[in-house]
Amino acid sequence: MSRFRIQSAAAHRLDEIYAYTLETWGEAQAERYIGGLFARFDAIAARAFPWRPIPAAFGVDGYVCRYEKHLIYWKRLDDGAVGIVTILHERMHQIDRFRDDFGA
Repeated sequence: MSRFRIQSAAAHRLDEIYAYTLETWGEAQAERYIGGLFARFDAIAARAFPWRPIPAAFGVDGYVCRYEKHLIYWKRLDDGAVGIVTILHERMHQIDRFRDDFGA
């Protein structure tokens, strides 16, 4: 069983990130970037990478960390696994997009 699970909004964001990267920089870069995101998910689940609580302004409990130009938002699931809630580019309006994806 995986130590992390990709929630539906995060899966959608991964598809968007892959498509944009593929179109802009090619297949090798798209594969590298998505692979790097999944390596970061593993590091989060293994508690091998620092994170911080989601800012109070977002109105939910959870955590955030950075991977290159993206912020990964996650929460602890009832079974102890990490739920990757969404992945947002640093230039996106974080609170609005987060609320859409997190269901807040």
